[in-house]
Amino acid sequence: MKVANVILGGYVNGYSIIQELYENNISDIYVIDIKKDISFYSNKINNYFIIKKDPNYILAIVNLLKKKYDLLIMYPNQDIYLEYLSILYNRINKFCFISFNPRNVVNYQDKMIQYKFCEKLGVPYPKTIHITRSSDLRKILYFLFPVLIKPTKRDNLKGDIFRSLKLDNRADFQKKQKVLNNYISKGFNFIASEIIPGSGSNVYAYVGYRNSEGRILGEWTGKKLSQFPDDFGVFSSASNQAPQIILEQGRRLIHGMDLWGINEPEFKFDKRDDKYKLTEINLRPMMWHRVGALAGVPLNYVQYLDAIESKIPSFSDEKNSIFHYVYLAHEMINLFRRKSYFKTFYYNIFSENKNYFAALEMRDLKPFLFCFLGILHRYKRYLKRNKNAFS
Repeated sequence: MKVANVILGGYVNGYSIIQELYENNISDIYVIDIKKDISFYSNKINNYFIIKKDPNYILAIVNLLKKKYDLLIMYPNQDIYLEYLSILYNRINKFCFISFNPRNVVNYQDKMIQYKFCEKLGVPYPKTIHITRSSDLRKILYFLFPVLIKPTKRDNLKGDIFRSLKLDNRADFQKKQKVLNNYISKGFNFIASEIIPGSGSNVYAYVGYRNSEGRILGEWTGKKLSQFPDDFGVFSSASNQAPQIILEQGRRLIHGMDLWGINEPEFKFDKRDDKYKLTEINLRPMMWHRVGALAGVPLNYVQYLDAIESKIPSFSDEKNSIFHYVYLAHEMINLFRRKSYFKTFYYNIFSENKNYFAALEMRDLKPFLFCFLGILHRYKRYLKRNKNAFS
């Protein structure tokens, strides 16, 4: 059987999948994305395709590849591609292996639905409300400040919309209320949550691969060491360490929600009541999923074996030897832009004997160089976008 591995999303998430497959002697790798990103520069792939924001472009590529291959294994690593594949599912699932649950993958991206499952399954989560109308904003005044506001789904991250907005006090809420009302009038929905105190180093993750029969075929846990561009941002550095309760709560969620494929419930430790509270669930490989492969649990390789119906080894999550996984581009910008960051920077990069750097392959250097140079432009755009939104 001739198999093609189709990665949807070419950023760090996608390149980590390329690394993992290549390390396990898997070839015939293709990348699809709406823009040319770091994975497109890899010498490990067969080809790449740049598409427009329309699932029919993916359908055209799939129909092209199926002329050459018996099976296409799909590796979506961005939310938009989960939605596109969900739209195409009934048209391509006979010759494409798509690991997610088509009945819930789109709806369960909504954080309010995720928190409802937390309530049902006994998993802690922060006090949260759903904001769909302007009148809902007044409910925030009954929260303990500071409060964090986020779009309900990643698909809302378009135009000048923000990824997250921190309201430090009631006066800050009054200042931002007009901007929020404007977004609501345009059809955006939000969730508002009381902020769990503590830095980004209090964030932990469970990552597991659960097949369509309900069996977990591989799992690992880890923690973030820092985030970018602030404590409510995205991964900057991470580690393979986490307490046992993260494993237990993560399993409870992916079983209770009937999630398939690779899923990542993320938790933050609240020292006020000593609980690990769910912040969000990524229903696909996130930016730092490479930690799992480095710790001995290659979940994308597990997906490959599941797709071809091959025997899956028992992978062990390494906890005896601590290592750090660093996205150097983010760490460098944090160092220059965040006050008193040097101690965190030094700890993330120099405190352990074993460190790994995201996208760095000595025999495949172009992705790392593109990633490091391109992040400066991305960060500039991020600042401009937020300045326009809140000026």
